[in-house]
Amino acid sequence: MSGAWLEDLTWPEAKQHFDNGAVVAIPIGAAAKAHGPHLPLKTDALTARALAQGLLARLPVVAAPVLGFGYYPAFTNFAGSQHLTADTFKSVVRELIANLTAHGVRRIVLINTGVSTEKPLDEAVAGQGDILVLHTRLLGKAAETLIENREGGHADERETSVMLALDPRAVRMDKLTLDGPFEQTGATGDPTRATAFKGERLVAARVDDMVAALVKRWPDLG
Repeated sequence: MSGAWLEDLTWPEAKQHFDNGAVVAIPIGAAAKAHGPHLPLKTDALTARALAQGLLARLPVVAAPVLGFGYYPAFTNFAGSQHLTADTFKSVVRELIANLTAHGVRRIVLINTGVSTEKPLDEAVAGQGDILVLHTRLLGKAAETLIENREGGHADERETSVMLALDPRAVRMDKLTLDGPFEQTGATGDPTRATAFKGERLVAARVDDMVAALVKRWPDLG
C-alpha cells in the first residue's frame, strides 16, 4: 500500500489516516540556499521531496509539505539564501509537531537533508513522543562505491548527481568546476564527476535505508 501527500488529501481523508495510526513524515530541505554556481537554490527542497516521494511509494505513510526553512548559518552571505536562527527553527519544528499531534498523529519521522540542521532537530524532538529523525547525510552508504571523489560535502559529486537525476535542466553544466574556496563559491568538492546514474542510485539507496529504519521502528508498516 502506498502513502499520500498530506496536501493532496481532504481534511476528512487526513483525519481518517491519522485515526488509523498513520506515520507522518516531515521532509526538511532548504527552499533557497546556496549550492555553488552550478546548482539552484532549491536543491535541498527538491531532494527532500524526492526522498519523501520514494518513501510514499514503498510504505503507507503520509508526507507533510516540505519544510523549506531552517538553520543554515554558513550560507547567510550568499544572495538568496534564507536562514532561521537555531531557536526559531526549533520552535517551528516543535509547533508543526504539536499541530500534528493535536490532530491525533502519534508517530512522526523527520527527513532532514541538512547538516547544520542536525543538532537543532535532535534537540527539538527530545522528549516530544514517538519521533524518528533521519539525517540523510548518514543514509545511502550502499551507493558510496559510485562516488569517485568523496571529499567536499556541499554541491559536490553527490548533490550534483542527485540533481542531474531529479532536475537535469536546473544544473548549470557550464559552471561545473572544482569548487572552492567555500567562502567564495558556496560549494566544496568536485561536481565534474557527477552523473544522473549516480544520483538515481544515491536516492534509491537512501530510500532503502529510510524504509528499513521505519519498518524497524514501526514493524506494522512492513
